[in-house]
Amino acid sequence: MSEQPQHPRRPRVAVVFGGRSSEHAVSCATAGGVLRAIDRGKWDVVPIGIAKDGRWVLAADDPEPLAIAPGHLPEVDPDAAAVLVPLSTRDRSLTVLEAGEPPRTLGDVDVVLPLLHGPFGEDGTLQGYLELADVRYVGSGVLASAAGMDKHYMKVVFAAAGLPVGPYRVITDRAWRADRVAALATLEGLAYPLFVKPARAGSSMGITKVHDASGLEAAVEAAREHDPKVVVEEGIVGREIECAVLEGHGTDAPRTSMVGEIAVHGAHEFYDFEAKYLAEADVDLRCPADLPAEQADEVRRLAAASFEALGCEGLARVDCFVADDGRVLVNEINTMPGFTPFSMYPRMWAASGLDYPSLIDELLTLALERRTGLR
Repeated sequence: MSEQPQHPRRPRVAVVFGGRSSEHAVSCATAGGVLRAIDRGKWDVVPIGIAKDGRWVLAADDPEPLAIAPGHLPEVDPDAAAVLVPLSTRDRSLTVLEAGEPPRTLGDVDVVLPLLHGPFGEDGTLQGYLELADVRYVGSGVLASAAGMDKHYMKVVFAAAGLPVGPYRVITDRAWRADRVAALATLEGLAYPLFVKPARAGSSMGITKVHDASGLEAAVEAAREHDPKVVVEEGIVGREIECAVLEGHGTDAPRTSMVGEIAVHGAHEFYDFEAKYLAEADVDLRCPADLPAEQADEVRRLAAASFEALGCEGLARVDCFVADDGRVLVNEINTMPGFTPFSMYPRMWAASGLDYPSLIDELLTLALERRTGLR
């Protein structure tokens, strides 16, 4: 009797989401979009949630409870079965621990798709762990993730690479606690309005638009609820234009999408958390943005240059300002941008000919091609 041919197994993807940051719910929503769209005929998917207390659990493979809705912010169930992750370069298996049951293995993981936003996930901490375990993963490595998360050092890197950035100041935790009057005095010379931001947060959490000095102290305190280090940026008169970047295969240069623009109306002064996730009717996402070709090309050039300057891998979204005087400035880079089907990063790639499921495939393929360790 002849042996039946052995079919190669599908690569196993651990989709990791949740985490300890204030963007826990956003990460859950991102994971829901990916779980709904990923090609199950091509990838074997294992959803892994990280609860707000840092516990790793086996999450349900169900995108519906992960959606953000008015009155509902999704959350990883901390009481689900615990997951032990590999701790050596010779072990890539996941082990599930359930009360009253013997440990069981889920098998080896070939690649991790880390869909965490903010500190303790997007900032190089999870990437460092995966590097220690010699596991391939989607996205940038330790240094690029850490610098990309910190708006202060991000701007330092960009300026050192000769990229144009707007005027800004940094208020450290020590400076604020030592003498807040002196700390606020360092902001003199910046033109209003100012944007006061947590240095290491995302999804527009903790950001305040300040129109005069009377609002500065409260704005810094609001930002410090998310991060003790605060970045204060001079408002640029103009438009915010975004560009999605994908790593090239092999030695190919990074690829850039059509550029896009977010137009916010209603009661929102800027693209805040509510506008991003709860008030879609108040937001227009335009791709391609209505820009002269030379300005769109400059945004794309700066997006690719920002990706290279920081040493990014996999994906990033770069946000630029096109000022009314014609200048194009780099505002920031996001090494794990919002990734729901309705987020700007996938929408820009969809407008550029790469739909959401294909984009997920491309990112996983890039991660499997990339060698582990120093590179």
